[in-house]
Amino acid sequence: MHLDQRDLDILRILSREGRITKAALADQVGLSPTPCWERLKKLETAGLIEGYGARINLKKLAPHVTVFVAAEISDHTAASFQAFEAAMQRYEEVTACWALGGGFDYLLQVVTRDIESYQQLMEAMLEARIGLSRYFTYVVTKPVKGAGVPPFEILLAGR
Repeated sequence: MHLDQRDLDILRILSREGRITKAALADQVGLSPTPCWERLKKLETAGLIEGYGARINLKKLAPHVTVFVAAEISDHTAASFQAFEAAMQRYEEVTACWALGGGFDYLLQVVTRDIESYQQLMEAMLEARIGLSRYFTYVVTKPVKGAGVPPFEILLAGR
């Protein structure tokens, strides 16, 4: 799919402001509402927009701890990777999980009430025999930069 500057502007604005009205979005990208809406629908249909959500301020919601976990699995067969990845879907505390190349097998982002509940989660994962053989814990002491707007121009340079 070819994206022009207005498409990129729509994606950038929605990355920052998912609740923007269609009229305000059209105004910011310099289009009338109907053509803007058509472009938005085209981006959604193409799968470039996966969904819309709110960024929740967890500090205001409840005490919590965020932990990154570098995980190794015991067996490196396709079935073992698939089983581990399926198991990650069952743990609500695992808010993100990435398969890695080189070094560790996975990087998990875990959000729990406190370190004790984090440790209980890890013990439960080990007891569940999901293939987790070793893990390394990295506690977040403060957020410095969160998930921001993707660098569209850098990603598309040279296309």
